[in-house]
Amino acid sequence: MASMVTKPGVGQAALSIDVEDWFHVENLKGVIARDSWERCELRVERNTMRMMELLDARKARATFFVLGWVAEKCPQLVRTIARAGHEVASHGYGHDLVYLLRPSEFRADVLRSKRHLEDLIGKPVRGYRAPCFSITDWAVPILQDVGFDYDSSVVPTLAHDRYGQLRGMDAGRPIVPLREGFYEAGISCIRFGRRGLPWGGGGYFRLVPYRLWCQGVRMILRSGMPYVFYIHPWEIDPGQPRVKGLDVASRFRHRVNLHRCEKRFAKLVDAFAWMPLCDLIDRWKGRAGTCNSSSIH
Repeated sequence: MASMVTKPGVGQAALSIDVEDWFHVENLKGVIARDSWERCELRVERNTMRMMELLDARKARATFFVLGWVAEKCPQLVRTIARAGHEVASHGYGHDLVYLLRPSEFRADVLRSKRHLEDLIGKPVRGYRAPCFSITDWAVPILQDVGFDYDSSVVPTLAHDRYGQLRGMDAGRPIVPLREGFYEAGISCIRFGRRGLPWGGGGYFRLVPYRLWCQGVRMILRSGMPYVFYIHPWEIDPGQPRVKGLDVASRFRHRVNLHRCEKRFAKLVDAFAWMPLCDLIDRWKGRAGTCNSSSIH
């Protein structure tokens, strides 16, 4: 299947994977306590490796936002991601919602993750994504101060029970300089004024019919805007443990169409030309991109 070829003046597509395990998910926090993580079945390594197989088969490169907790448990996975030519970025350490942390707690969380990832890959980590997109304005100066040069945590939609917000973002300006030398790359939405319908991945990708999803992606790209997609390794894993005690809404949000997602993801990777977020941001700024990855051969 031919990949979509990007052209000057036409939006370009970035693929991102939030590397966390099934028990880290916010939907399950009410029934899986933090102190039980050590006893949960670790499935993130096999699922992430499967995603890399799908990307490698199509010569696609992506950004992997790795949770620091996962990096400590699976250091070889992080090295493998980097050696395969993908960008390694930070998803924080403990998967806490940013706006529920004190600034000092947030700084400690992102520093712990960033330093560990950099020790593993031997290169700077440029990007950050907040768990559940829970970014807030006070976090941005901290991110820049500890050495990040971009964030990708804003979903410019009308409302969501967990998403955070940043001033100055809207669906028509997906890549925005927030401070000198620091950029925000928002998750893609189909634009309705300043806000939009989420069209960047996750449960939305699993729920919307695949052909309709691709039509939306093409519409965004034809508008000249970049397209930013995200997914988690647990979303291609219908065999993950089922937990008791979930309310109906949380169970639906977590498990809807898990059995179809790997096939959909493979088709999506094949349908468009993808790059890591670091390259997308650098191209959007009008300069050649260099990030903590090399081309896949």
